[in-house]
Amino acid sequence: MSVAALIVAAGRGSRAGVGIPKQYRFLGGKPVLTRTLEAFVSHQRIGKALVVIHPDDRQLYQDCIAALSAEHADLLLPVAYGGETRQDSVRNGLEALSELGLRHVLVHDAARPFVDASLIDRTLGAVLRWGAVVPGIAVTDTIKVIGPQGEVVSTPDRANLRAVQTPQAFDFASLLAAHRKAALDGLRNFTDDGALAEWAGLPVHVFPGDIGNIKLTHATDFAEAERRLKGSTMTYVTRLGTGFDVHAFGDGDHVWLGGIKIAHDRGVVAHSDGDVILHALTDALLGALADGDIGTHFPPSDPQWRGASSDQFLTHAAGLVRNRGGLIDHLDATLLCEKPRLGPYREAMRERIADICGLRLDQVSLKATTTEKLGFTGRGEGIAAQAAATIRLPEVSHES
Repeated sequence: MSVAALIVAAGRGSRAGVGIPKQYRFLGGKPVLTRTLEAFVSHQRIGKALVVIHPDDRQLYQDCIAALSAEHADLLLPVAYGGETRQDSVRNGLEALSELGLRHVLVHDAARPFVDASLIDRTLGAVLRWGAVVPGIAVTDTIKVIGPQGEVVSTPDRANLRAVQTPQAFDFASLLAAHRKAALDGLRNFTDDGALAEWAGLPVHVFPGDIGNIKLTHATDFAEAERRLKGSTMTYVTRLGTGFDVHAFGDGDHVWLGGIKIAHDRGVVAHSDGDVILHALTDALLGALADGDIGTHFPPSDPQWRGASSDQFLTHAAGLVRNRGGLIDHLDATLLCEKPRLGPYREAMRERIADICGLRLDQVSLKATTTEKLGFTGRGEGIAAQAAATIRLPEVSHES
């Protein structure tokens, strides 16, 4: 066992109204916590799960786990008890897990019962790559920073903002050390573990979250969640987008293709790292969304994108699909060049693209062709790629 889930369920949930804490309320015939636990204990890559509860909620917790199958209940460790703050509760849970020799831990809020296997898969893939990761959703509203009298202090660029969710995942030893250090320093009010990890100096990466992974906070959230469970079967519309990108060769000793650095006798002339495959895929997704192109979202006139890694662009485009409640069904790209040859790197590129977009490997296709010595690619003057993306978006009624 190298991965465990830590479910934080010690809060009182007062904003959800009177009654028992929100994580124990029924939603669609099951307690919220039961729904949350089912997602983790049924996942093949989660070895164990530990729930942090309030000492007063022991019977409520027992009622929740009684609804689990015996097979899944066996994956639950004895509970840990919460502290005065969420941070205290997470630290207590981590200490309870500290003897298991874990490599990674996923920390999740009990009040997010719509977490699914796809998001857990993406979380695990991201933590294996970066070591400290949080799922995020692009912000669609304009955000204002205000002063003590309600006056606007600044308006940050929402393109750089993300609303953070759970599960958040970390190298276990690093997160435990960060929590211990914060406690020693008398800091106890971090509202999420990503922020605490940042404070401790850990590089934290954001990967695409899931717009459906809502947190139940207010009474109205429960009403909407009930409608979601009962209701309506979502109707999706399939969309196809295409993309094309080209860069001239220049001085250099490598090229980036499909998120992989490849040794080559030339480089490319580009504002970013010049990865034509990722650029074409980004434009294909944006085209399927009818949301401009890569230059709209990442203007080459903006110096912050100089030399930027193109995986940021594709991550952004995939996140936009999910923020619209959409699904990416398939990505297909074709590289056009005489050299370098794609074959030795094809599978590594497919894996990298799948990782960036949170897809299975069989949802990513990658091909290459020459132009039979014709045109600029045939003369070895540059490199190009074309791509197609198939997505599904919720159907929107335009009836008046």
